[in-house]
Amino acid sequence: MSGSTIPLALTIAGSDPGGGAGIQSDIRTFAALGVYGYSVITSIIAQSSSRVTRVDAVKPAMIAAQIEVLLAESMPLAIKTGAMGSAGAVRETARAIVRFKMPRPVVDPVTIASSGARLIDKRGERMLRDELIPLARIVTPNVPEAEALAGIAIRDRDSIREGAAKILAMGAKAVVIKGGHFADRARSTDLYFDGRKFIELRAPRQKSGAHGTGCVFSAAIAAHLARGAKLEDAVSAAKEFVTLALANSFKLGRGRAVLDQFSAVAR
Repeated sequence: MSGSTIPLALTIAGSDPGGGAGIQSDIRTFAALGVYGYSVITSIIAQSSSRVTRVDAVKPAMIAAQIEVLLAESMPLAIKTGAMGSAGAVRETARAIVRFKMPRPVVDPVTIASSGARLIDKRGERMLRDELIPLARIVTPNVPEAEALAGIAIRDRDSIREGAAKILAMGAKAVVIKGGHFADRARSTDLYFDGRKFIELRAPRQKSGAHGTGCVFSAAIAAHLARGAKLEDAVSAAKEFVTLALANSFKLGRGRAVLDQFSAVAR
């Protein structure tokens, strides 16, 4: 169909063959929210919901080629970056954002999988901080990622605000630090900061222990931005979406639960 009015978003991330995280989960999140998804694969990951056994980075030239051929056809209305896999992937992604003026980058600074496996080396982590985060419309670290980026321990309300301010100072337009790693058993509280105001996003804590929550959250922000939402509204809607998807999470086998994105919109 030509002249489609379906919003288009792009995810640049690693492949999770189990589908609970990564490219596969991002595409499912886009689809649940009525957005068509382009995808650029940065790394091939041998992964289930509970463990990672191997990570093979895609060559930077191939990452650049994937981006170029897609953008020659149509420019997405928002992009989301996830696990980069290598410093070369970070570099090519940052170059493409600048070269093609790619809109509304949502940067999920994935460094370590929830299973504990490292998904990018230290050089790549530095390049995330120095080259990709300064281009971000919003950065979406969890608490351990925010600690690594900001160089401080985040343990309470004051330190999470300090961490958000330090990350914003790297050049991003806004940051939301996901509070799922805090010890509060009743609530999950995320902190949004855009340089003007702090907003706490609260939801009842879900006890599923699901895999891929961060990927779904950042992809949902990108999807709502592609649909025309303002950033603050997109973050709030993504928080609600993740909470509902978590509440309906399920297990496929012996591993961890995965989120049910389509249940979050079937209301």
